[in-house]
Amino acid sequence: MMETKKLGKTETSISAIGLGGMPMSLKGRPPRSQSIKVIHKALDLGVTLIDTADSYCQDESDKHHNERLIAEALQNYKGDTTHVIVATKGGLMRPNGNWTRNGNPDHLRSTIRVSHEALGGEKPIAVWQYHSPDPDYTIKEALTPVKEAVEAGLIRYVGVSNFSVDQIKQAQELIDIVSVQNQFNPWHRQPEFDGVLEYCEQQGLTFFPWSPLGGSRRVSNLKDIPIIAKLAKEKGVSVYQIVLAWLRSKSPCVVPIPGASKTSSIESSVKSLEVNLSAEDVHRLENQLTT
Repeated sequence: MMETKKLGKTETSISAIGLGGMPMSLKGRPPRSQSIKVIHKALDLGVTLIDTADSYCQDESDKHHNERLIAEALQNYKGDTTHVIVATKGGLMRPNGNWTRNGNPDHLRSTIRVSHEALGGEKPIAVWQYHSPDPDYTIKEALTPVKEAVEAGLIRYVGVSNFSVDQIKQAQELIDIVSVQNQFNPWHRQPEFDGVLEYCEQQGLTFFPWSPLGGSRRVSNLKDIPIIAKLAKEKGVSVYQIVLAWLRSKSPCVVPIPGASKTSSIESSVKSLEVNLSAEDVHRLENQLTT
């Protein structure tokens, strides 16, 4: 049975590990049929949380690619998908394949509608997250169209991404927040030290770590990092499972969403739920990575 957690303080359950859709839609992405197989495998394994964004695409002409891909995979799946939570994001642009912020309320109002259609258009977006605060607009300005979309039935739950504690508080003054998605991995531990992880625990918010395995370049070299390789050998698991287990050890509010473009990747990620690191394991890992 898949381990589950509550999404924020809601009664909605999500799998304790999610599937990140980004690798299926960027440059060098796998064939569409392969990506759909990956999503179906995740669902077969009990994954009920899929993370995406309007900007998971190659460039602006390809916008919403990942959302449409996920919607197609869910539509073609033979099993029940009514309990699957698709969490998307808006607020980043992809001009010429680059990443830029756009918190313009008119843009957000428009992209929410397109995301809603891309994800099927029949029910509210399960979770919509403001992808990254744009300094040209206040949090209130950017989230006003999001609040409108909740009231109009286009969005069910709201989350934020790349937010500080102060920014989360500003968002909460306007709208209920269920989740925070910031970068977090053994090489980027800022949420442990800037108060975000602690604040999520206090407020009952789910924390989704993005880049949970440290980014594509590091992923390919995990087996060459002595302490990670040693712990993996001791426990008879993969190096990826050690890193995901480390993340989960940091707080009960953490739900990793590792990306996958192969069925073997999501299988390995789900198996990481069986890996438990002791306090001593965690100490050894952190101590050796910082020395």
